[in-house]
Amino acid sequence: MLILCSSSSTRANLLRKAGISFVQKSCDFNEDQIKTTDPYKFVIEASYGKFKECIRCFKDEDVVAADTVVSDGERILRKAKNEMEAKKMLLAQSGKEIRIITSMWIRFEGMVFGRVDETVYKFREFDKKDLEEYLKSKEWMGKAGACMVEGFCKKYIEDVKGYESTAMGLCVEELVRIIGGKYVHK
Repeated sequence: MLILCSSSSTRANLLRKAGISFVQKSCDFNEDQIKTTDPYKFVIEASYGKFKECIRCFKDEDVVAADTVVSDGERILRKAKNEMEAKKMLLAQSGKEIRIITSMWIRFEGMVFGRVDETVYKFREFDKKDLEEYLKSKEWMGKAGACMVEGFCKKYIEDVKGYESTAMGLCVEELVRIIGGKYVHK
């Protein structure tokens, strides 16, 4: 059985939607120990740290671990801790181009695969009233950069380069290429 080493309901839904059989379990990894401000280095270190913990916890299983960050070109936008922080992050994305970067590590049939994928979005300016409603909904909680491209942000997308699944936290298209049909049951 493929183990999704993540507590993310969004990642689990991506796998379900792709018809991939899996079980969801996670191991602890403290991302706060990562000191880099480079979004690519950060996401690689975070996903690899999670991956190392998962292969330690699940010795002989096939596993996938991932991490995602949003970058506005100046800084890493991680998960907002409160509504004020979420608003600040979203305003930094309004009317701008952002990069959503996902790194995943896979152990499949004893082999290890690592990759980094990114999806670039250009957003129109967010409507202030709509933004306030989104903030009150709390749907932004647990989302990198408080960004939800399948939800709130969708109507503001002017241009996109890359997979939506990458922006949602796991590049399913590339995962399927790696695992072939082994866990796919469509």
